[in-house]
Amino acid sequence: MEVLYPRCAGFDVHQASVVACMRIAADAKARHEVRTFDTTTKGLLALADWLSSCGCTHVAMESTGVYWKPVWHILEGHFELILANASHIRNVPGRKTDVNDAMWIADLLAHGLIRGSLVPPGAIQELRDLTRTRKQLVRELARHELRLHKTLEDANIKIVGVISNILGKSGRAFLDAIIAGESDPEKLADLAGKRLRASREQIVEALRGRVQEHHRFMLKLHLEQIKALQGAVEQIERRLGERLAPFREDVKLQVTIPGVSDTVAQVMASEMGMDRQRFPSAESLISWAGMCRAATKARVSDAPRAFARAPHGSRPPSFRPPGPPYV
Repeated sequence: MEVLYPRCAGFDVHQASVVACMRIAADAKARHEVRTFDTTTKGLLALADWLSSCGCTHVAMESTGVYWKPVWHILEGHFELILANASHIRNVPGRKTDVNDAMWIADLLAHGLIRGSLVPPGAIQELRDLTRTRKQLVRELARHELRLHKTLEDANIKIVGVISNILGKSGRAFLDAIIAGESDPEKLADLAGKRLRASREQIVEALRGRVQEHHRFMLKLHLEQIKALQGAVEQIERRLGERLAPFREDVKLQVTIPGVSDTVAQVMASEMGMDRQRFPSAESLISWAGMCRAATKARVSDAPRAFARAPHGSRPPSFRPPGPPYV
């Protein structure tokens, strides 16, 4: 098989160490030299010096959690780096060792058998960190809101049934008063806003419960967490606005797509990047996002084609065609 890169290296990256295999092709034979380096900055700089002394041109490594990122950042700009999907370069069963894995990756790279994953530039990576962190914080907000509902239900406060948003203006007023020690439903009802559709009698009955000191403590705890999370989300929104300034026109263009809001456009920009030339076609982009249809039909007769299994984290929550349930 033709050798495309006569001097290349393969890495098996771990949390505390990286096993590097330098492959040097000479005539019809190949020589492998394996060394282990620490993943500290000093160790990675030593790795870069060793690769340079060997005349290495290309380096491949597995996308092992987040452990590959420090290695990538140190070597970026000095070598042609390739990040490989671990499921695409699995070694032969029974030969699973760090050294063998590094040699296997180096051999695959030398013959051009590794397809690199998309690694966006630093600015896009920052956007991706911000949008993904915002997603996690919003999920935490939803969890704490559910815990508020659970605590109120335990105290037999049925206010969730008469207001649509427990964290709205009226809901916050009720919660603050209950936490402060107010238990009279008539006085609590006086805090209701004028926009509530429920009658005063319904609000009074909903606020008539058995609130204990434990309930007040839990309500205060969850409400403080919610306020902190909301403040963190606001900080991320401001930071996103600053980091998106160079790409604002591209984001505005994506918002013109039906069904794409400003938030969705921000996520698209952070996940796909701005260089769409990496994807040769729209079909390639859809495949990369894990949203292609499966090649086989669903088991239910006359049902639409089932969607292929998307990679972890790529499947949108509502990305399922209407119709009978799928098996």
